[in-house]
Amino acid sequence: MTTPAAAAAALDGARRVAVYCHVRPDADTLGSGLALARILRSRGAEVSVSHPGPDLPSGLSMLVGHDGFSDPIDADVAVAVDCASSERLGALEARFQAAPVRVVIDHHATNGGFGTVDLVDPQANCTTELVLAVADALGTEIDARTADCLYAGLITDTGSFRWSSPSGHLMAARLLAAGARGRDLARDLLDSHPRAWFAMAARVLASATPAPEAFRGRGAVYAVCSATDRGDLSWDAAESLIDLLRTADDCEVAALFKEGAPGEWSASLRARTNEDVSAFARGFGGGGHTLAAGYSARGTAAEVVRAFLDRA
Repeated sequence: MTTPAAAAAALDGARRVAVYCHVRPDADTLGSGLALARILRSRGAEVSVSHPGPDLPSGLSMLVGHDGFSDPIDADVAVAVDCASSERLGALEARFQAAPVRVVIDHHATNGGFGTVDLVDPQANCTTELVLAVADALGTEIDARTADCLYAGLITDTGSFRWSSPSGHLMAARLLAAGARGRDLARDLLDSHPRAWFAMAARVLASATPAPEAFRGRGAVYAVCSATDRGDLSWDAAESLIDLLRTADDCEVAALFKEGAPGEWSASLRARTNEDVSAFARGFGGGGHTLAAGYSARGTAAEVVRAFLDRA
């Protein structure tokens, strides 16, 4: 894997850059994409930022602003941000792969590299931390709105700094000094829910079921959020519930199964101490970090849960 300086060299002087975020985008991929676009535009480049699918998660209006998202432009350089594999680009994968220079910026331990330049650092707190390192290598100053985008990825991927390394706290201090609206971003991204969310959360958490023999007796707890449970709420409404499940003090692993379209599921896994859930997720074609990972599955709720328990 390469260095921020090598990634910066691939971007330095590029006139047209297409930035790609992953499917079901979160604040780290979107914050990385929007921040990188602002950095490169300040250097005179034409930049598009794209994500597969029509929906954005809630709470990101502060970031999008006038920059927005569009279809990818035909570019000299394509950049994938926060994508553990090329499949995470969904319907945009072929467009990314067609670019003559392909830069991957990511912090997932399961990323084996799929670009011509791969900046992959599993020790980074978030992908926005690596984007900031690229900006520094380019010699580009960070303005307040770019700091907002970078801070969004940092605060969400560190669980509001609960599992941040020292570099994450130093990064936060720098971004806040640059004008990032830390309090407002925390409110919008972490502490705001529509009233209907509480009823959904109550239903999902009531489904929490222990599996004490799972993971070699270290124990697991799992819950299910069906499309019916979610109702009219957006697809990302249940995302934060995994961090409530992981607070169960009698198990090592928490799992949350979230249904999107009928029969299509996204599994989120979290470990409390040191179980490598990324290795478990890879068995289902997924990936992630040692303590936080996920994968996709198809079937009924019972089938998806049974497949998890059979391997756990």
